[in-house]
Amino acid sequence: MKKLALVLLAGALAAPGVFAANDQTSQPPQHMDPYVQGPANEAHLIREVRHQLVMLPYYTIFDDLGFRVDGGTVTLMGQVTNPVLKSDAQNVVKRVEGVTNVVNNIEVLPVSPMDWQIRRAMARKIYGDPVLATRYGFQALPSIHIIVKNGHVRLEGVVANQMDKQIVGTQANTVPNVFSVDNNLQVEGK
Repeated sequence: MKKLALVLLAGALAAPGVFAANDQTSQPPQHMDPYVQGPANEAHLIREVRHQLVMLPYYTIFDDLGFRVDGGTVTLMGQVTNPVLKSDAQNVVKRVEGVTNVVNNIEVLPVSPMDWQIRRAMARKIYGDPVLATRYGFQALPSIHIIVKNGHVRLEGVVANQMDKQIVGTQANTVPNVFSVDNNLQVEGK
């Protein structure tokens, strides 16, 4: 029986919705981030892949990396702002013991001065908020990721409670020049 795990990279909080591949009563896997710590009983291979991705030097709050493990095959997914991050992710994962094949489905986001302006404004709004800054902003890899593509914003990651999710969404919706905001933040423990 092949084991399947979907893991996305975004801090060190427990990820909701994570389940073992052989648990038939659970819901299907959700998009999870590498900064999200998975279940304590997860396989060594998954932990090592997550660790390697989180340690990438150009991985920022403006990137969303994810992966799926199926036997020895690791499928990388997500969106990044720096093309080097796409190739670096593939290179570090293929050196992990137990990985036999790497499929790189990471999308490099288009170069756009307007998108960069939105990313910076969004980061200032979210991480400049006194409530959010102390809880999420002072981590090595903050758990709220801001993905901007052609003026559309997607928020990924994990927050401590529903109120924080609402505050982040409210702050994000006040940034000018944004066409839409998709708040995909997960509440820890739900």
